[in-house]
Amino acid sequence: MSQLIDALRTPAAEPGTGQVAIGMAVSRVDGRDKVTGAARYAAEFPADGLLFGVVVSATITKGRIAAIDDAAALAVPGVHAVLTHMNRPAISALNLFYKDMTAPGGAPFKPLRDDRILSHGQPVALVVADTFEAARHAASLVEVRYDSAAHDTNLRANLARSHEPKKKRPGYSPPPAPKGNADQAWDDAPRKIQGDYYAGVEHHNPMELFASTVIPGPDGHLTIYDKTQSAQNSRWYVSHVFGLPKDKVTVRNPYVGGAFGAGLRPQYQLPLAVMAALHLQRPVRVVLSRQQMFTFGHRPETLQRVRLGADADGTLRAIIHEAVAETSQNEEFVETVVNWSGQLYACDNIRLGYHIVELDRFTPIDMRAPGAAHGVHALEVAMDELAYELQMDPLALRLKNYAETDPSSGLPYSSKALRDCYAQAAERFGWAMRSPAPRSMRVGNELVGWGMATGMWDALQMFARAHAVLHADGSLVVSSAASDIGTGTYTAMAMIASAALGLPLEQVRFQLGDSTLPVAPVEGGSSHVATVGSAVQGVCDKLKWCLFRMAKAMPDSPLAKAHFKQVEFSAGTIRLLANPAQAISLTALLQGNAMTSIEDKYMLIPAALKKRKFQRATHSAVFCEVRVDEQFGTVRVTRVVSAVAAGRIINAKAARSQIVGGVVWGISQALHEESHDDLRLGRFMNHNLSEYHVPVNADIHDIDVIFVDEDDRIVSSIGAKGVGEIGQVGVAAAVSNAIFHATGRRVRSTPMTPDKVMLPGDRR
Repeated sequence: MSQLIDALRTPAAEPGTGQVAIGMAVSRVDGRDKVTGAARYAAEFPADGLLFGVVVSATITKGRIAAIDDAAALAVPGVHAVLTHMNRPAISALNLFYKDMTAPGGAPFKPLRDDRILSHGQPVALVVADTFEAARHAASLVEVRYDSAAHDTNLRANLARSHEPKKKRPGYSPPPAPKGNADQAWDDAPRKIQGDYYAGVEHHNPMELFASTVIPGPDGHLTIYDKTQSAQNSRWYVSHVFGLPKDKVTVRNPYVGGAFGAGLRPQYQLPLAVMAALHLQRPVRVVLSRQQMFTFGHRPETLQRVRLGADADGTLRAIIHEAVAETSQNEEFVETVVNWSGQLYACDNIRLGYHIVELDRFTPIDMRAPGAAHGVHALEVAMDELAYELQMDPLALRLKNYAETDPSSGLPYSSKALRDCYAQAAERFGWAMRSPAPRSMRVGNELVGWGMATGMWDALQMFARAHAVLHADGSLVVSSAASDIGTGTYTAMAMIASAALGLPLEQVRFQLGDSTLPVAPVEGGSSHVATVGSAVQGVCDKLKWCLFRMAKAMPDSPLAKAHFKQVEFSAGTIRLLANPAQAISLTALLQGNAMTSIEDKYMLIPAALKKRKFQRATHSAVFCEVRVDEQFGTVRVTRVVSAVAAGRIINAKAARSQIVGGVVWGISQALHEESHDDLRLGRFMNHNLSEYHVPVNADIHDIDVIFVDEDDRIVSSIGAKGVGEIGQVGVAAAVSNAIFHATGRRVRSTPMTPDKVMLPGDRR
């Protein structure tokens, strides 16, 4: 016993390189696995007797399947089956069973359920063979005859039949009731502007293609590796569609090669792979082609009109923002597009409106910063137009109308360091040196423009559980069914646990990506750190209390008379704050109590009543420099400074990477990305990476990220908000405003391609 007491009294070592603090810049704990290929994605898990499925896609946009001739495909050596709506395994007929956890209202698409064609490219058959090559060849031999019907994919031509969404849904809040009399105030305003803004369709193009590997077990259990932003959402979907008990389905997604919202809902390769595995009782893998990645959800085409009225000194008198967006014929997809205009600036008269139009397209889906990427863009370009109308500095106009409380609801902000964002970004950028007049700055044969915009995104927290086990060897395993879609979840959660229990990071392991783990929400909306991170903190706090009580009860404990607030967990010990030499080793503590481990669990339930008393959001200020070759209309974004207020930053390195990625996507939204619809065929034509333009290294120059100090304990117990979306919001508007400053030409549609930039006059 004396040796044990001596071990317990051993002075704590000073924190080494392995112990982390919240806010440090830490490299990914999973980085080595990713760069060495040890990390496995959905299409890389091996299975004995694995078969390969290739999807046959519809070549019409609307109608019915009249006949399918699969004889030639079945004759290909190695082909095991051609599944269609006529021979697939039994699946549910009820819409309710196809509604995943993020489904909009309406009737979800049911792959191979019947002979109806609802959109171009939808799956009409699945060919399954011994090899991918055989399946792909056989798929090309499947002949499908259709009875076509007239289709309509033209948003502009159908504005007259637009309508308000039916009701509020998770992830969507209808525009608030009008405030004051915005129309009269706009009519009476001494200065006013009006603009129409158009945003074309964008498609998610993550590097990892959507894939599912389904492995049936001898007891009827299905093990599924799926590209998804929630293993539990995919399990929910499969169990309901196929009538399977949830304990007979395990879905795993340990690594996801990008998703950006495309994986919020289960995509159609998942049920097709399950059908084939059940039908053949063999493991089956289905991977979509890059072209097929353009046949499901996308960022919706959107038209907006913004009207702003102000006094001569810049005081806003009226804000009117209306939007019309597309949805499918079978589901009512909605985004929060216009609400941001009622939250960003102080104004007594605000009217917002949002309508949708059903088109013969696949249901849109959330894409990074859904709604805000379009809505904030239109508002911030309009604010820039108003600034020039007033001959006022664009930053000064925003500060003049700075909202101290939420203008629509009157609620205070849980935290709002936007003034600091403006100040720090403007100073870093050198905004004070700006020449106000358009076309007044030039370098060589290029016009130079400076623009700025504000960014805003929700600060969300949801329900989650976490489980933690501290082993006698000092290792800690924390688990939750979270997802890491490339955002650094493994590392952030390990850092939170490491800091909470004072353990070296290398002794902490976070488990995620398995539907059998404790409940976690779908990874979306920049909510994972605030949600799962708070659950991790919660379970670690419970462990700390338990360990503290054990330490106090030890014979001759140096902590016997201590209160919890008088100790800290550091360097693998519990020690007195006032006298760190008085410490107890966690490993010795467990060993002294003959325990191989200690564990606990925690359920995070957001304090809804408390949170409803506040407006919760992240904010940013984006400053941008462009250089424009007027002869060719080409635009180079040469500098971006983004200052972000997103609560307490957990991992400075990963957070910066998130903002940089968002800025790159904002540049892409501004100058590159758009899916072009041939209205005659009702299909997207540039469904490949050679014609669907995204930025390359040569398009991206200096990006400077500033994190403004902010700590929000209302949004989350760890003080953190999210940084996934806010990095993109406002970037495209800053680019647009910089183009106007450079050229004197206002481009109100995205992407701002050379043909729009080089032609004189306003481009709508």
